[in-house]
Amino acid sequence: MATATPERVVDRKSPGAAAGTILLGGDLEVSRMGFGAMRITGEGIWGPPADVDTALAVLRRAYALGVNFFDTADAYGPDVSEALIQRALHPYPRGFVVATKGGMTRQGPNRWAADCRPEHLRAACEASLQRLRLERHELYQLHAVDAKVPYGDSVGELARLQQEGKIRHVGVSNVNAEQLAVARGIVRVVSVQNRYNVADRASEDVLAICERDGIAFIPWGPLAQRAQSADELDPRIAALQELAASRGITMAQATLAWLLAKSPVMLPIPGTGRLKHLEENVRAAALTLSANEMQLIG
Repeated sequence: MATATPERVVDRKSPGAAAGTILLGGDLEVSRMGFGAMRITGEGIWGPPADVDTALAVLRRAYALGVNFFDTADAYGPDVSEALIQRALHPYPRGFVVATKGGMTRQGPNRWAADCRPEHLRAACEASLQRLRLERHELYQLHAVDAKVPYGDSVGELARLQQEGKIRHVGVSNVNAEQLAVARGIVRVVSVQNRYNVADRASEDVLAICERDGIAFIPWGPLAQRAQSADELDPRIAALQELAASRGITMAQATLAWLLAKSPVMLPIPGTGRLKHLEENVRAAALTLSANEMQLIG
C-alpha cells in the first residue's frame, strides 16, 4: 500500500516554524506552534470582540509569523471565531489548516453545555463548513464527552461524516484514557486536545498514549494562568518564574518552551486577542530548555 506524501508547506525561516512541525495522521504537516482562536471573541467567549479590526489583524499576523495551524470551535462566540477566521484569511493560503470542534453549546457568557447527540454533531459539522467556507474539515474534533449520550455514538457520527468526505482527520477532546480507547476502536484518532500545563498534568497518562502511538497532543489552557493567580503558588510555577526571570523572557514564553520540550507530540495553541502577546507567544517557538532546566521545573 502506498504511503501518502506529507504536505510540506511550512516556511522553515519564519518565527513560528522554529519549533519544527508535526504530522497529523501521517500526511498533514502543521507548525508545532499553533494558534488558539477562542480569545478573539467577546468577554466570556461570547459575542464579537470589542475591536473586530484588531482580532482580524491578530489572525493575519499569526499566519504571517509562520503559524499554519489554527484551532477554533463553533462554540467560541458562538460562531464568531470561525466567522472571523474566514473573514481574515479566506481564500486560505496553501497549507493553512483550521481545526474546529463540535459538541458544545452556549447559553451565555462563560456558560457551556455538552450536546454530542449524533444529529447535533452532523448539523454542527455542516454549519462549520459553511461558516469557514470549506468543502472538507482537515481536522474536526469532538469537543466534549456528553454524559447523556453513549460516547461511541458521538464518535461514530464523526466516523460517518469522515466516510462521506466532510472530514479528513478526526480528533477528540477532554477525554481520559478509557474514552480515547473507545474512540480509537471506532475511527482513527490523530489528535487529543486536553487541558495540560506545567501545573495541571492530570492527562499525563493520555499524553503517554499519544507519545507511544504518534498522536498529536494539543494542550488547552497551556499558559497555566489560573495556577499563576492562585493564592498558594504551585512550586512548579515558582520554578518557572525563576527560569523566566533568569532568561529575561515572559512567563508565557517560559510555559510554552516547557511544553515544547516536554514531548515531541505536543502542539501548543496559545491564544490571545492582542498583537503584542501574539508576537511574544510565537517567538517562544525558538526557545529551548536544557535537561537541567526541565529537571528543576519538575
